[in-house]
Amino acid sequence: MWASPQSAPVEAGWRAVACTRLETPVSHYREGAVCLQTGSGFFRKDSRPSRDLSVLLATHQASEAQRPLRWLDLMAGCGIRGLRWGLEALPQSRPNLELWSNDADPDRSSLLASNLQPLQSVHGLSLITACSAAERLLRQAYLDQTFFDLIDLDAFGCPNALLQSALAVLRLDGLLILASTDGRSPTGHDRPAAVRHFGAAARVHPASWELALRLQLAVLAREAWQLGRGLEPLACFSEGRTFRLAVRLRQRVSADEELQLGLLARCERCGDQAVQPLLRLSGWRSCRCCDGQGRWAVTGPLWIGHLQKPALLVQLLNIADLQPITLSSAGRRLLQRLQRDCGLPVCCWSTAELASRLSLAGPPPLDELVGSLLRAGHQACPSAVMTGQLRTDAPLAELLQQCVQHVTGES
Repeated sequence: MWASPQSAPVEAGWRAVACTRLETPVSHYREGAVCLQTGSGFFRKDSRPSRDLSVLLATHQASEAQRPLRWLDLMAGCGIRGLRWGLEALPQSRPNLELWSNDADPDRSSLLASNLQPLQSVHGLSLITACSAAERLLRQAYLDQTFFDLIDLDAFGCPNALLQSALAVLRLDGLLILASTDGRSPTGHDRPAAVRHFGAAARVHPASWELALRLQLAVLAREAWQLGRGLEPLACFSEGRTFRLAVRLRQRVSADEELQLGLLARCERCGDQAVQPLLRLSGWRSCRCCDGQGRWAVTGPLWIGHLQKPALLVQLLNIADLQPITLSSAGRRLLQRLQRDCGLPVCCWSTAELASRLSLAGPPPLDELVGSLLRAGHQACPSAVMTGQLRTDAPLAELLQQCVQHVTGES
């Protein structure tokens, strides 16, 4: 079902998708249940695992909702996310879905319209497309009191300027899928930009990808709290180039949610780490430098709570197994990896760095190191965000001792 001025009143500039012939032929690309033309604009095949996740999240929401839904692909590009949502994520028994697809580049309008044509035959789906700046679309939606159950914001650079507007039009318990390609500032390589973009100090750290995700979550949490809402991270990951988060907006701030905002300190001399919530901030303990000359380098404020919701990720994997959703092998590996690591404890350690500090021949076997730490009564697991890293609450001295034991066999 196509949107009309009577069925879906929108501002001037919005229009229903029409059949449009592309003037220049482009190659077709197949992914999941869709076949489309990517055109000459920016498109990354390697981002498929993140698109798989968005389809599964949309499917999960559609299967549980008891009312009509409204989804927004804010920066649609060639339209692949919206097309996959409509063809893969919508059960036949669903109430009506209103799918909005927007891209600010007018040169991509005909491509977007052509790619989305298969959605004409989807029962219960109304499709609305636009060529509008993201900020204008979100602000107009707020003025019109048009709210969305799912928003995908796949930004170039830092998306923080759009967060308040996006959260303001996200329904309670709605999902925000966020991408950022701003890698330098949250990883500590452009500290002035981190202050401007995140209102935070950012330091270079072995677990830099994770800290970038935690800094982004902190900004999201503060924006949600200003609206009187709570924030629940569902999945957070990166391949080093793009930082991706999926979060749920809650009706209210949960008990002690403010304790999830804190600071992470690291001594570059000895490698020790410490974490403190902002609500309980006090003097930092001494690091493990034996001569007392070490100094803490502090990153934050950042999110020090969980990064993943493992129970939901297991449900998504079950959905992929039980329903005709084409989950790529890379997407399946991603979900399996994330569901084994909720993101706590906060401190992550690079086994290669630990081995280097000890002048060992090589890093200890990660699984064996995790196992020995668990047997010693500590929390420990491989990091799902960066390979070759583990997260644990074990003291640095014991962690180093375990490394030596697993590499040299000395006790």
